[in-house]
Amino acid sequence: MHGVHQGITYDDIENAYVGYCYGDSTSGQRALYNLGLTSIPIVNVNNNCSTGSAALYQANNTVKYGQAECSLALGFERMKPGSLGTNFPDREPPTMIIGARSMELEAELGENHGPGAPRTFSNGAQEYFAKYGGNIEHLAKIASKNHKHSLNNPYSQFRDGWSVEQVLNAPKITKQLTKFMCSPTSDGAACCIVASEAFVHKHGLENQAIEIVAQALTTDTPVTFEGPSAMDVVGYTMSKICADKVFKDAGFGEGQGRDQVGVVELHDCFAANELITYPALGLCAADEAHKLVERGDNTYGGKYVVNPSGGLEAKGHPIGATGLGMHFYIMMQLREWAGPMQAPGLFDTADKRGKFGLVHNVGLGGAVVVSLLRRPEFFKPGGVDGRARQVILLEG
Repeated sequence: MHGVHQGITYDDIENAYVGYCYGDSTSGQRALYNLGLTSIPIVNVNNNCSTGSAALYQANNTVKYGQAECSLALGFERMKPGSLGTNFPDREPPTMIIGARSMELEAELGENHGPGAPRTFSNGAQEYFAKYGGNIEHLAKIASKNHKHSLNNPYSQFRDGWSVEQVLNAPKITKQLTKFMCSPTSDGAACCIVASEAFVHKHGLENQAIEIVAQALTTDTPVTFEGPSAMDVVGYTMSKICADKVFKDAGFGEGQGRDQVGVVELHDCFAANELITYPALGLCAADEAHKLVERGDNTYGGKYVVNPSGGLEAKGHPIGATGLGMHFYIMMQLREWAGPMQAPGLFDTADKRGKFGLVHNVGLGGAVVVSLLRRPEFFKPGGVDGRARQVILLEG
């Protein structure tokens, strides 16, 4: 399936999936009705922090299995200030069991403090430190890396470029996390369009179509709720299963294919989660995430460029839009439209399609979406594309 950027009209959209968490039912219809009242199916999606990618997963499958030639995935959010909490205080939230399990595991990891979400992810990092090594300085290096990347992103919520020392000296949120290691509350929106190859050729979009080579959505297994691992509570195994399935579906053998990835947007809601996601995605061995950080293999000049957008910690985390934004940034990389964010060497390969872009988006409760993107065989750079049309629209 292929994501396209402009060059069509809303009348070409056959169905839509709209993701948000802070909003009443049918907010998706209200958002899209401004573009047209075309009677198409519109489905609203809510999957916590993986909402945007879950909407894209639905749109992709709609096209993949022949229900439509062109489908739209939209995500947006206008968040309440402060840490995440329930919108329905008269009932038990579905994530309460996850927080409770993480707190139970503090008996072995050491008591923690802070709001529920950062505390739960902090416990995952603490387990990694205890098992494999590493410490809070590695989290600070991850956060500083993301904040420095954000200097290149004109859409980033924060463009401060905090140093490791500034990150470490920021106010403590949990025992392991400071404020600058955490994603902020954010407002924002993102949209992706998925179309069939036939649709791409019909509309002359070969110069901007990026292929979704493989994509999967996974949910929790019993280890989240019954296992001994705080890393699993925040989605380590769920992410690993999803990533392994995606690389298998792309034709790679077990544990293979990661060396063909050049750029990654992964779910760094907290620096703690970025650390444990490296091995979950197979970017390094289970015990080498902190070593990957030390080698600089998560930034420009290293093996991978991870979160060139600045990640959730810097560019922001408007929950319903986040996953779609991640796919947008990877598509920009694979089109070589990313400007100062551009990862080098993506097309210094014998295969003209270049390296893969990898997306990882997780929501507790839970769901993970992993996508593997690449230029298709028929990609033809040059000519009029979305950037030129955007200029025409602005000038016209």
